[in-house]
Amino acid sequence: MALNRDGYIWGTCMAKLIYMMNISLDGYIEDEHGSFDWGAPQDEEVHTWIFKHVSSFRTCLYGRKVYEMMLYWETAHTIPDQPQFVLDFARQWQAAEKIVYSRTLAEPRSAHTRIERAFDPDAVRNLKANAVHAIAVAGPELAAQAIQAGLVDELQMRVCPVVIGGGKRYFPSGVRLDLELIEEQRFRNGEIFLRYAVRGPSK
Repeated sequence: MALNRDGYIWGTCMAKLIYMMNISLDGYIEDEHGSFDWGAPQDEEVHTWIFKHVSSFRTCLYGRKVYEMMLYWETAHTIPDQPQFVLDFARQWQAAEKIVYSRTLAEPRSAHTRIERAFDPDAVRNLKANAVHAIAVAGPELAAQAIQAGLVDELQMRVCPVVIGGGKRYFPSGVRLDLELIEEQRFRNGEIFLRYAVRGPSK
């Protein structure tokens, strides 16, 4: 399965589904207390690069917890003295289509958002077939379902130089994948951004 940089799989019109999260050096996306705080970008170089990269997504699939964290961007433009790159990303996030998978969330709290009660692989497969841009999936439980259904084409991770010792892992248990490194970006604060194409289940 060959992938290009515009969000498509070579030889098809199908958009890529990309699992992207911040992770600790020991492979966790949140600590034992459910906190993501250690992964918040503090360096302007990282902010600028990551925001430019993430702005290519026009559709985002979220689990409830990640969605609630990302809700900051729905009103970020109203906070005084925000730098321009933050304002730009807030507008891009607000304009993106967002699908939130939750059995408990009563209604959306952002524009261009709908709630789905259960993950439907066929619906996501159809979404990929009709999307114009790459689709992001965020949240380990949600991504696990997409990986197990064979829907994830690419893994992206911003590796933070911190060891948190436990919590919720980036990768689900019981999954074996053959991967190909297709991009690596190093930052002066010690963070590394990695992109891997998913070539298929590991034999």
